[in-house]
Amino acid sequence: MYLLLYYFNRLYTPKRGKRKWLEVFQIILANTLGIAFFTFTLYLRKEINISRHFLGIFYGTNIVLSSAARLTLAYALKVIRRKGYNLKHVLLVGYSHAAESYIDRIFANPQWGYYIHGILDDTLAVGTKYKTVPVIGTCYQLESFLSKMSLDEIVLTLNIKDYEKLEHIVAICEKSGVHTKFVPDYHSFIPTKPYTEDLYGLPVINIRNVPLSNTYNRIIKRLVDIVGALFALILFSIPMLIVAIIIKVTSEGPVIFSQIRVGKHNKEFKMYKFRSMEIQKKSEEQKAWTTSQDPRVTGIGKFIRRTSIDELPQLFNVLKGDMSLVGPRPERPYFVEKFKEEIPRYMIKHQVSPGLTGWAQINGYRGDTSIRKRIDHDLYYIENWTLGLDFKILFLTIFKGFINKNAY
Repeated sequence: MYLLLYYFNRLYTPKRGKRKWLEVFQIILANTLGIAFFTFTLYLRKEINISRHFLGIFYGTNIVLSSAARLTLAYALKVIRRKGYNLKHVLLVGYSHAAESYIDRIFANPQWGYYIHGILDDTLAVGTKYKTVPVIGTCYQLESFLSKMSLDEIVLTLNIKDYEKLEHIVAICEKSGVHTKFVPDYHSFIPTKPYTEDLYGLPVINIRNVPLSNTYNRIIKRLVDIVGALFALILFSIPMLIVAIIIKVTSEGPVIFSQIRVGKHNKEFKMYKFRSMEIQKKSEEQKAWTTSQDPRVTGIGKFIRRTSIDELPQLFNVLKGDMSLVGPRPERPYFVEKFKEEIPRYMIKHQVSPGLTGWAQINGYRGDTSIRKRIDHDLYYIENWTLGLDFKILFLTIFKGFINKNAY
């Protein structure tokens, strides 16, 4: 039964490129299902002579030893591959953004054990290099290279303009018997994990899979938001009160500052923050981006912006339903209009509720940082949402999200 459990939890699939923490998680999940099955079986049989203590020891020991064995093997393979052994020899066919992205990831992860011999391309001159990987011939020479090279994999990374060659190239690859992979050059608009449908034998790829478009997922996320926001308001009530008093005493103006932001389905809402700047004209406030040493920021404002305390009143936005605890950060209408023309896929972030914290923020993209990188992280979150990912982001926010070196 454990062989089946490990098999269905993908613990017997190839390990190259697999995240180790994911493997440990799958071991925990398989063992949890296993012990649940045993417990249920013992209950049905009314078996009372099996020690629960024994079952607990077995559960813990199996997880620890299985994880330790696999992590030790992974480390040993990492050392061996860095020395040039146990490598998979790869040839790329076609030069494109997909080829560059593939090479970037291989070079960043030498423990995967891939060695790229070169690229075949019809447009670049032989000898042209990308990160030491040279163009060694044309696509028309593929059959010749396959006959004289000992390869483990061929990776098709054709430019989208050259897809008319794809059928012919695949036929050559399959005739050679070498394992072939295809990295599409349209990954900029196809999600990492595309949602596919089988329409009576016709594969249909959905351009954007948004798990939060599912009603059940939305309800679960909303319940977590309400419970989490109430808990956070109780937890931070005293610090919020102290900050409110300091703001009121040290500068003129309201304690709470509201600003129009763009939320889900492009609807505008009032987002609340502790006021951290001097009172300014509406026209200036809506279009101005806060910069380093900004004279408008008050003394207490510098502290609460750097520590993200100024964001805590947004817990009331979460309770109202304008925002979620986790999601893409909302932006002002002026910048939304600006960015949607400059940054591809920018408006996709408005398919879900904006968040108090998010995947981009815990990865360092806050304040005066790359908007493009921020959007890339937001899209990853939107397409790969799970409740577990939300909890992970909330947990990491404690260590990475509060102190913000880019908040001015």
